[in-house]
Amino acid sequence: MPRNPVGRWNSAAGYEDYRSKYDAAMQDLPTPTAVRDVGTDYGVVRVYQYAGAKSSLHPLVLLPGTSSGTPVWADNLKSLLAITDVYAIDLLGEPGMSVQSKPITSDEDKAVWLDQTLVALQEQRFNLLGLSIGGWTAMNLAVRRPDRIATVTTLDAPFVYDGLPLKTVIRSVAATVKWLPRSWRDSFNSYTAGGAPVEHVPIADMIEAGMKNYTIKQPSPHRITEAQLGALPMPVLAIIAGRSVMHDPPKARSTAERALRTKTVVLYPDASHAVNGEYPDRIADDLRTFLAAHDR
Repeated sequence: MPRNPVGRWNSAAGYEDYRSKYDAAMQDLPTPTAVRDVGTDYGVVRVYQYAGAKSSLHPLVLLPGTSSGTPVWADNLKSLLAITDVYAIDLLGEPGMSVQSKPITSDEDKAVWLDQTLVALQEQRFNLLGLSIGGWTAMNLAVRRPDRIATVTTLDAPFVYDGLPLKTVIRSVAATVKWLPRSWRDSFNSYTAGGAPVEHVPIADMIEAGMKNYTIKQPSPHRITEAQLGALPMPVLAIIAGRSVMHDPPKARSTAERALRTKTVVLYPDASHAVNGEYPDRIADDLRTFLAAHDR
């Protein structure tokens, strides 16, 4: 077995650097109703609970992108809480407040820890909302452990409707080299955000600190197949960014429209992969309409 088989902080100073930026970014979110650390077979998962509008809808579960954590939803929480209650989760094995303790070696393992987290929340069912790799994480659970899922919404999720472009793969590899200057990581993050500046932005500062100071130790996601998409028992809303660099947007849209039974696919033509921060109100409006029709 490898010497360090689980995701870890590279040093105490690196953790403190990330934690300070995580806490600063959290200041832009509402105060949680409750904060829970849920034990699973693979580690302890940080969950923030927010009380939303009185509603007959099942609660939302927010799953962030890689190297980000709950603060990435700063622009979204207000409008999402106007829909229903919200649970926000820091992904296990990624930078954030969740703590991995056992190797995650497969897509099945990734589904198990998330399913165990949802069981602990003691709700009947959930509406999953995943950004980027969080969208893949939601769909991976939907494929393997669908019983607690009412609906899934993916926000520009890679490895779901198309694979990762080679150019993005090459740039992402360079951005993960810890000893390279911050400018390399900022350049990649700006690239995914459609060229927007990322210096001195609290969420971007946090993401860069996670990329620099945390070593992820789990396999890359496998692509969700069209057969798996077509067999999903729950409705899925696919929101695709027209300027995304994380897949080929026309191809991803075509796949989603062909494979998803509900054909609920929305293209935001001018959005980058940072779609959640660019179009928070539109996302909430589209999600509200989708849930009104499909959350049962």
